[in-house]
Amino acid sequence: MDAQENPVFSRAAAPPDLEPAARRIVALLGRVDDGGLDGPTPCPDYAVRELLGHLAGLATAFRDAARKDLGASTAVSPDAALPVLDDDWREALPRRLDEMAAAWRSPDAWTGMTRAGGVELPGEAAGAVALNELVVHGWDLARSTGQPYAAGEAELRSCEALLAPAAGGPDGGADADGADAADGSDGGLFGVPVPVPDGAPLLDRVIALSGRRPDWRPDR
Repeated sequence: MDAQENPVFSRAAAPPDLEPAARRIVALLGRVDDGGLDGPTPCPDYAVRELLGHLAGLATAFRDAARKDLGASTAVSPDAALPVLDDDWREALPRRLDEMAAAWRSPDAWTGMTRAGGVELPGEAAGAVALNELVVHGWDLARSTGQPYAAGEAELRSCEALLAPAAGGPDGGADADGADAADGSDGGLFGVPVPVPDGAPLLDRVIALSGRRPDWRPDR
């Protein structure tokens, strides 16, 4: 699919702001107890500590992708190894998320080519993937730690437009110019979609498209 034909990459619309999704994650961090770092998450291979490590890594990678600073942080596949959570994560992770959101506020971030997860892709596609990462993994963290979670409709529509083609929607399962590989949805953290009832809330539909059960709880 040509990026210009995908509604999530439409140049007619202003690029989305990643700050609300990033700030929601920062707000969740304050209630993450050290004793819960080994608790389960909706990502089968990740405990809470690995999920936080993944968030730290993706915040750095997508910050650098926005800046077109293509080095080691943008070269590694997200499922190459289990993430390691740094000891200073309580200070470092909020800072990295803020830097990521700020980098994507630059119009230049959404133009030209960049790289994320070892995949070359258009800046507008990388930005959509970055937003999807924040929204879905923000939900992961909230569910894993027993906190409420809500996302804006515009954010969810962007995620839905990104995930539905890869799930075999109207575009027949074609990826969005490398977006599948960049976000790991070819077999990593974003898996096979699960069914939801007709009329399910938009957040539930997005979460289901990412391969998660919207009713997931740590004790189930």
